[in-house]
Amino acid sequence: MRKFIIGLLAAGALCAGAWLGVGSLQAGDEAKPADGAAAQPGGPMLGPATPPLELIASTPKGELKNPYNADIDAIAEEGHHRYMAAGCNGCHGGGGGGGMCPPLTNDTWVYGPASDDTLFRLIALGSDALKADGYTRIKHEVVVGPMPPFGGIIKTSDDLWRIIAFMRSKNPSSMKQVDMPYVAPAQ
Repeated sequence: MRKFIIGLLAAGALCAGAWLGVGSLQAGDEAKPADGAAAQPGGPMLGPATPPLELIASTPKGELKNPYNADIDAIAEEGHHRYMAAGCNGCHGGGGGGGMCPPLTNDTWVYGPASDDTLFRLIALGSDALKADGYTRIKHEVVVGPMPPFGGIIKTSDDLWRIIAFMRSKNPSSMKQVDMPYVAPAQ
């Protein structure tokens, strides 16, 4: 009897998904938003569960935006839990005050303006990959080593955005820089 009820519930969920137009994409299918237009890079079909490295690969430089910017204070505690779970505290301190790496409270961040795009890429790719992508370190502090890539450790883009929201809660002045594009210093 129990298997029968579970089977009915599963069938009902499949029917409801088909009725609502929700289905899985097959190889070669193009993700499309509800209005039928092709999805834009970083667009609505790349949801919160998208792994950070996939979001970076599908979004042009400068276009990553934190969906929590209007709710930094409301999401900060949840972001702090994810920050601690990812192990960020091992280098940046439990409250973001620094340790063997820069504090999150600095006015100038190591790779320039603290734009959403730069922070997301720095955390996901690590500092070595960021430099390989053309970013230049503009501030030097005594640190133990490079920022390691966390794009495989932090499983979803949503988790990474929540961590960035926590970081911004520790450094409210960084909110002025969320949309500032990265510009490489003159050589």
